[in-house]
Amino acid sequence: MELSAYAKINLTLDILRKREDGYHDLQMVMQTVTLADALTVEPVEGREGAMASDLRYLPADGRNLAQMAAAAFRNAVGEGPQVDITIQKHIPVCAGLAGGSADAAAVLKAMNQLAGAGLAVRELAAIGEKVGSDVPYCVLGGTALAEGRGERLTPLPPLPNCHVVLCKPPFPISTPQLFAKVNVRKIVCRPDTPGVLAALEAGDLAGVARRLYNVFEDVLEPRRKSEIDAVKAVLIDCGALGASMSGSGPTVFGLFDDLDAAQAAYDRLKESYQQVFLCETLN
Repeated sequence: MELSAYAKINLTLDILRKREDGYHDLQMVMQTVTLADALTVEPVEGREGAMASDLRYLPADGRNLAQMAAAAFRNAVGEGPQVDITIQKHIPVCAGLAGGSADAAAVLKAMNQLAGAGLAVRELAAIGEKVGSDVPYCVLGGTALAEGRGERLTPLPPLPNCHVVLCKPPFPISTPQLFAKVNVRKIVCRPDTPGVLAALEAGDLAGVARRLYNVFEDVLEPRRKSEIDAVKAVLIDCGALGASMSGSGPTVFGLFDDLDAAQAAYDRLKESYQQVFLCETLN
């Protein structure tokens, strides 16, 4: 089977509280975009499945979320084929776009069909929860409200189709370190999540774009925050309706209702950054 594993962006990201288990309760409005990895999932007999990708530094064993997803599926249903998984990466790694989770979700869908298990989307998402926090959303896709660690999902009216420019600055951001910096009681600015939900209900793209917000931006190191803000400024200057950082970063995205404006932003950012992408929302 050949599948596409689609990236996600966070239209909003809020941290509500720290839980007793050490995790945080989140509230996020998520959106699928057309930037995607290409996967091939092929059943094999007489041996364990193997994994390969076009990035040498990615783990090709049980540490990879795609391999973990295949094992989790077999454990959940008590059967299922061994599979070889080949991934051609297009989604940047460690970028706040859920590339690994998207790959895992695609494998779960492939395994469901190959095994003839007939599991519903919600059942696949429950298996994905054991693999990673973003996997359940990546199984569902589209526009959704994600709560808890990301496993409690509510489908939302689709974001009106628009163009998306993504730019990943050339530095890593540690998700655990960002969470460690967050003091929930001291968060002053939060996303207007009810406003975003109302704008989605009304089909108001500009209303959603005006309310893009990610609380992680407020705990970035000053030099990282400065570069994130600089990318956002280029996007807005070129005509983005709104811009924000996705997930724990460092990828920044802008929403455009005009393709020429989106192309201009892509071209301008491409002069300074290697990983820039022009895509669309997907519902």
